[in-house]
Amino acid sequence: MSYTFGFIGCGNMGGALATAAAKTLPAGEIILADQSADKARALAAKLGTASGTNETVAQNSHYLFLGVKPQMMAEMLASIAPVLRARGDQFVLVTMAAGLPIARIQEMAGYPYPVIRIMPNTPVSVGAGMILYTASDDVTAQEKDGFTAAMAGAGVLDELPEHLIDAGSSISGCGPAFADLFIEALADGGVECGLPREKALLYATQMVLGSAKLLLESGEHPGVLKDRVCSPGGSTIAGVHALEDGAFRATVMDAVVSAYDKTVELGKK
Repeated sequence: MSYTFGFIGCGNMGGALATAAAKTLPAGEIILADQSADKARALAAKLGTASGTNETVAQNSHYLFLGVKPQMMAEMLASIAPVLRARGDQFVLVTMAAGLPIARIQEMAGYPYPVIRIMPNTPVSVGAGMILYTASDDVTAQEKDGFTAAMAGAGVLDELPEHLIDAGSSISGCGPAFADLFIEALADGGVECGLPREKALLYATQMVLGSAKLLLESGEHPGVLKDRVCSPGGSTIAGVHALEDGAFRATVMDAVVSAYDKTVELGKK
């Protein structure tokens, strides 16, 4: 039996992408596999999809998602390489491994198969993710369109030249952890001011969500929206001053650059 999407690896990201795909594709067009067969079967039961071995997924999927960690990719691809070589039909490898370019994936697979390289983030699990993607030249326009249409339930997809993928991922892929730290810190500040923690966390989370939505929908520069909240001599500008005293913007920039440097380093191993 053939499947549109096959997933090897049902961890946090692979599972989230499979869940997003199941919002768009019929469940019968998806098959899952994982190092833990029980994990694959459990998610398949939840989504109503099929499950099987890595070899079964590799043999029967048009879009084959390689949802394993970068350090495990070579071993996994070597294990399914004979199955891929035996296929006589067109298929596309979809990799989400940080730091591994398309050429390296093709080298590990033993043949220059068509590859779509994606860098998703954890909010794909709630349909509000950001997926950066790039594709090898032999991925057809129809295949790219089919991929983006099927993944629309994950959030926003944006195509980037491959040399910018690592930089983009340092914001969108690593950024949820940075945003979570910021939200937690806001809530901690509220607690120090006397708020119950659950209320402080709700206020901080909704504020960040609403601010992001306003920024996206208004199309205005964040500095403009910031200035609108900062009344002369008011409490907000006093808080902004405190952030600047702590080198807030420089620290955030450093975090993105550090994440990028580490991603590049992983790709060289």
